[in-house]
Formats: sequence, C-alpha cells, structure tokens
Amino acid sequence: MTEDRVFVITGASTGIGEATARLAAEAGYRIVLAARSTGKLDRLASELGPDRAFAVHCDVSEWASQKRMIAETLERFGRIDAVFANAGFSKGSSFFGGEDKPDEWREMVLVNVFGAAATARLTLPELVKTKGHFLLTGSVVGRITSIRNLYSATKWAVTGMAQAIRNEMAGTGVRVTLVEPGVVDTPFWNHLHKPGTPELQAGDVAGAVLYALSQPPRVDVNEIVIRPSGQPH
Repeated sequence: MTEDRVFVITGASTGIGEATARLAAEAGYRIVLAARSTGKLDRLASELGPDRAFAVHCDVSEWASQKRMIAETLERFGRIDAVFANAGFSKGSSFFGGEDKPDEWREMVLVNVFGAAATARLTLPELVKTKGHFLLTGSVVGRITSIRNLYSATKWAVTGMAQAIRNEMAGTGVRVTLVEPGVVDTPFWNHLHKPGTPELQAGDVAGAVLYALSQPPRVDVNEIVIRPSGQPH
C-alpha cells in the first residue's frame, strides 16, 4: 500500500522537490524532506503533518550529513521505498570571459554530481530490501550542448550516472528513473538570467515523478524528458 511507503526527497525545500513532496503526500507516501534550508523544510513538514512528513537537515555535498539523513529516516520510519536525488543548483562563471568563480564551481560539482552519487550509494542498499525506486533530477541540458557553463556538464554527469546505476541494479528489483526537465519556473532562476522561453511549473515535473512511481513493478520508466510546449532546445 502507498500509505506504508517512505519517499526520501533531497532538495525538498523549494521548487521541484517541494512540489513532488506535496503531490506524493497526497498520494499517500510518508515523506522525508531533506535540504539545507531548515526553516522552509520545517514549515513544509508542519503543513503536511507529522504523520506524513519528516524534515531532516542535510547538505548532500557532505557524506556524513547524508549518512545522518538515512539513519534518522530509518529510525523514524524503518524503511525506504523511493528516493529522489533532486538537490542541485547552477552558479559560477562561463568557461571563457567574465569573473573567475572557482569556489562556486567546486560547490556545484559537489552538490550536483557527488551529492547525487552519495545519495545513490547510501540509499540503494535500503531500496534493494524493498525493491524500491531511485530517481534523479537531470536536465534537458544534460543531453544537449549548452553554453550554460559548468552546470550543463554536471547534468551530463547525472545522465551517465543514472544509466550506470540502472545497469548495476538490474536483477535487484530496484527501478531507476532520470527526470530531465526543460525550463521550470522555480527559485532555481533567482540568480540566473532566464532564457526567455516558455516555462513549466514545478508541479508539472512532480507529476512526471509520480507517473514513474505509479507504474507496476514490471515497468521501469528509465527517462522522462519534459519540456514546456514551445521550448526550442
């Protein structure tokens, strides 16, 4: 029953993560909300209710922080049935011209790439026990050439990671889904210049996540590319 299933979402305080948490809670999942922004997490957990949601402060770029998240999840709920490695952001300079921003580059690689890999490594043993589902947030710019600096390269890495994880989990009963959104109207863009194309809403991507989760165990939806109507690339 969905009511017994535990769904861990990183980057859950805003945007796609928050929208997915809300939709999954409506579907009956018990939600573990993980992010660095504790204030927003606590408010969301309070809104969803203590029987439905559990907030955990987690910096996915820190291995120890993710280990604590998993330990607290198992202490609270005793199992993990689905994981959404959703945490990520875009910052930094282009490869040529402008100001050098090596610290922002380093943080972005640690969150977007190392963070997702660590989430997989630490949660997959629990998902094997429940024959669960591992999902990752990629991007359209993780499958096409982009001039959006190093962020695009980190999402190419997530694309490869998703394929590698799926290959490795074959035969375990664990399903793996890479969700690749186009432009989405979320706080992701707060410090970035929007491309001026049509935009999805965070709930549109959340709906894609729930679609993959809702399939029968024999169906493994490996990739979902979801663009707003009219986005050219």
